[in-house]
Amino acid sequence: MVYEKRYENGLRLVVKKMDGLLSVTMGILVGTGASAETDKEDGISHFIEHMQFKGTKKRNAFEISDAFDRLGAQVNAFTGKDLTCYYSKCTSDHTADCFELLSDLFLHSTFPEEEMTREKGVVCEEISMNEDTPEDLCLDLLAEGFYGKRNYGRNILGTAENVKSFTVADIQKYKKARYCPENIVISFAGGIDAQTAEALVETYFGDLEKGFFEARKPEIIHMHKSLIKQKPIEQMHLAIAYPSAPRGDEKEDIINAINSILGGSMSARLFQEVREKRGLAYSVYSYLSAFPECATLNIYAGVNPAHLEEAHEAIGQVIKDMKTNGITEDEFLRSREQMKSGMFFSNESSNSQMLLYGKYLLYFDKIFNFEEKLDKINAMTYQDAQETLSMMFDEKAKAMALVGNTDKPLSFN
Repeated sequence: MVYEKRYENGLRLVVKKMDGLLSVTMGILVGTGASAETDKEDGISHFIEHMQFKGTKKRNAFEISDAFDRLGAQVNAFTGKDLTCYYSKCTSDHTADCFELLSDLFLHSTFPEEEMTREKGVVCEEISMNEDTPEDLCLDLLAEGFYGKRNYGRNILGTAENVKSFTVADIQKYKKARYCPENIVISFAGGIDAQTAEALVETYFGDLEKGFFEARKPEIIHMHKSLIKQKPIEQMHLAIAYPSAPRGDEKEDIINAINSILGGSMSARLFQEVREKRGLAYSVYSYLSAFPECATLNIYAGVNPAHLEEAHEAIGQVIKDMKTNGITEDEFLRSREQMKSGMFFSNESSNSQMLLYGKYLLYFDKIFNFEEKLDKINAMTYQDAQETLSMMFDEKAKAMALVGNTDKPLSFN
């Protein structure tokens, strides 16, 4: 059972009751992230996400953490390119107390100066950790190679220089523009009914003022670059991005199926060719990264430097073979079945359901329909996949990234 409520100030609530569960996952989703930032704000969405936990009008940072722990609850948050989410999971009997805590840190954070100073150090260490994680670094570089340094190419963490410069006034200005009720969805999933959820939201968010929301539409520029970052490490980390269909596109499901055939599982072509047959990589995969206006299908592999050219060539051959000869009907049916099972597995997780229904309402302003989605997947045909595949993998529009102990970028040839 799914319940939705819209408030006069623009706030939206969605509740997915899951019979038989003794726990609840709750989330506060804000439609903002790195893509909405200016150069001066670079990294501020992520920094705010950290600072929300550092003290409110009635609790300091330790008291917030201690209060969640005393309930046996889990709490966390994350920042993306166009989403920031604060969430918690607790047993159903602690739902009210847990939501009060989550609401308090979201609505009443005070951003103490001493906490700001400490957390800047923490985030700068996170930036350093990212620099020492070549897979993440390579995929960040890939986004920059495809979109440039702004909008969807912007690094979520920002730069250390920017992070060190943030003030309380900067945080308050950004929150005033982006943390507005019309840009917020509250999502519950698990052992909770609509009446309980609605009462909690009205108690803590009922007097939230409408605010002055700034809708910031990204300017999309496709760069088609091959970027490199030299690092004295053991492996070469290579990534390739091809343009794909934006979030919500009618071909989104069939592209997901094709991606699964390409690099989404152990039976996928990339895994079988690059790892199983040639032994060139431990990690090789593909995934989709979709936004409202654009998307990419990304391929990643980590390989020995001596095998870089062979691995790059092998990936290219897999793509060329798919484009030239298509996929088999057996591959299509297997992929479609994987998509369906993924939906059913997700349907049994309150964490997944909280995010699914919350994000769908935030992104599309309507309730996700499980049966309708399942019908669409079942209606996909082998011919649909072949026709869609023929329009994918535009070699003239791709971007590439390489991280490793070399100064020579990947060639487009």
